[in-house]
Amino acid sequence: MSADHNWISLYAEAQAAELGAAENTRLSYGRDLLGFSEWLRRRGGSFETTQRADIESYLVACEAEGLAQSTRARRLSSIKQLYRFAFEEGWRKDNPSLQIRGPGRSKRLPKTLSEDEVSSLLSAARGLGKTAYDRARNTCLIEVLYATGMRASELVELPISAVRGDPRMILVRGKGDKERMVPLSPPARSALTDWLVHRDEAEEVARLEKGQKPSTFVFPSRAKAGHLTRVGFYQLIKEIAVHAGLSPDKVTPHVMRHAFATHLLAHGADLRAIQTLLGHADLSTTEIYTHVLDERLKELVLTHHPLADT
Repeated sequence: MSADHNWISLYAEAQAAELGAAENTRLSYGRDLLGFSEWLRRRGGSFETTQRADIESYLVACEAEGLAQSTRARRLSSIKQLYRFAFEEGWRKDNPSLQIRGPGRSKRLPKTLSEDEVSSLLSAARGLGKTAYDRARNTCLIEVLYATGMRASELVELPISAVRGDPRMILVRGKGDKERMVPLSPPARSALTDWLVHRDEAEEVARLEKGQKPSTFVFPSRAKAGHLTRVGFYQLIKEIAVHAGLSPDKVTPHVMRHAFATHLLAHGADLRAIQTLLGHADLSTTEIYTHVLDERLKELVLTHHPLADT
């Protein structure tokens, strides 16, 4: 293992142990740092010898490559965190990334869906599937996703223990293993109850006929992970969008999460409550939804105000 790879490995271990970083976050930072290491290696450099000018040149190269502003900002964040860790551990006597300012993040508003479009998705999910098992699963996925605003990974990895007993609220384990409670709407509870009947029957058949152990997940799958994968869910929601008469490019699990937050805010929900439900560590992350609502209110005034055309 090269010295750079050793740095990345030790840094990733520290992230997991001390910061409680989620696996997806660690993998993302790891890929960023491996890419930076490879760029340095081609120029005869390494993490140990890097200077501020090297990092700035790398960022220029990333921009020239056409990488999005958000991607460049994340890569710099990865580099900054690595060198802060290296300085604290005594691997370096300086931090070459300390005074480098990044490109920031785009203030582009998140894509969302109207309430009518979500209703169309829910109706399409109820009718999509060759079997009652498939239709019940599809309905449950979309109902619970919209009712809770969960991330796709949180939903597909939901343990069966979290939903037994017809709960009004369920415990969700989010980024960094942080837990939060999210309420279930009556339609979501009904869809979940119906799905569990089909799920448990299929699990019992698999146990009796194939000797399979019961799944620990709400949405079992033959995939290696044992549950419906994020990719599988992503593809499924695209299919549901087509059946709902919506563009599949417009609908993703994360767009449904945005719709959940935007619709709550539009109906008078408190921003702090939405922050808690979404599992955002910082309120500033949640505040983006106020901009979505501001745009809609502005459009409403310009369209319907009696003096709009004067």
